[in-house]
Amino acid sequence: MSYFLLCYYAYFLLITLSVGVIFGGIMFLMGSWWSPSSSLPSHKMEATEGMVSTPKALPYFVALSQILGLTVVAITGAWLGLYRGGLAWEGALQFNVHPLCMVIGMVFLQGDALLVYRVFRNEAKRTTKVLHGLLHIFALIIALVGLVAVFEYHKKMNYADLYSLHSWCGLLIFILYFAQWLMGFSFFLFPGASFSLRNQYRPQHVFFGATLFLLSVGTTLLGIKEALIFGLKNKYSMFQPEGILANILGLLLICFAVVVLYILTREGWGRPRRAEEQALSMDFKTLTEGDSPSPQ
Repeated sequence: MSYFLLCYYAYFLLITLSVGVIFGGIMFLMGSWWSPSSSLPSHKMEATEGMVSTPKALPYFVALSQILGLTVVAITGAWLGLYRGGLAWEGALQFNVHPLCMVIGMVFLQGDALLVYRVFRNEAKRTTKVLHGLLHIFALIIALVGLVAVFEYHKKMNYADLYSLHSWCGLLIFILYFAQWLMGFSFFLFPGASFSLRNQYRPQHVFFGATLFLLSVGTTLLGIKEALIFGLKNKYSMFQPEGILANILGLLLICFAVVVLYILTREGWGRPRRAEEQALSMDFKTLTEGDSPSPQ
């Protein structure tokens, strides 16, 4: 029990860290918007000359995403606490660890990891990469705990494994998510990948990242429906309070996904390439491939 409580508090520490990082970025964005360079002292103006402007609506949409994400986590906890008996690592309550971990890891933290490049627009590229990768690995670890919990619960109760569409999709997405992280680490964090290979793989990395996030939310919705059908059975159609709360949770999950994807796909909200990064990339390409930097 003490081990579970330790993990439980660790999860919420990671949530706090993630939210703190994102909200810190929001405040930075708001500060860069509300503080016109003309009102800064000359020595601060020099420091901010290389900073790019922030779209006015971006901080508000990022803040909205965090409010929705935190609400999703809170309602998941409330659902499990009010109607499913709470959380424990032993006994029947072990199953409840699974939905909480999956919502925290595969939905909330994964969504925050995708937003890193939109929030930290003026930070060093490598720092942003490391933060992006760390949030993803935290999401993987928490999701792995959720998978262990449900498999152990099924084993103790002599239930069959991997027979439902939810379980098939969930395991496949987790494996693909881990493969996506390994590929991203190999191409963008591990030194050795050539400039041309990174450029060729980047669009695929972005596409599969957004796709896996969407699939994670969809699989979570399948899991909620499955839990309601098994738990409430015929009472689900009678507008039971648990069913209504879980349906609201599903709608909020969809809203969170929509807001995150809107931020990711909005033209002009991407992290602009800074002049020094462009110069370093051209130099790296020249050294590794023997090409001459193009003037473009």
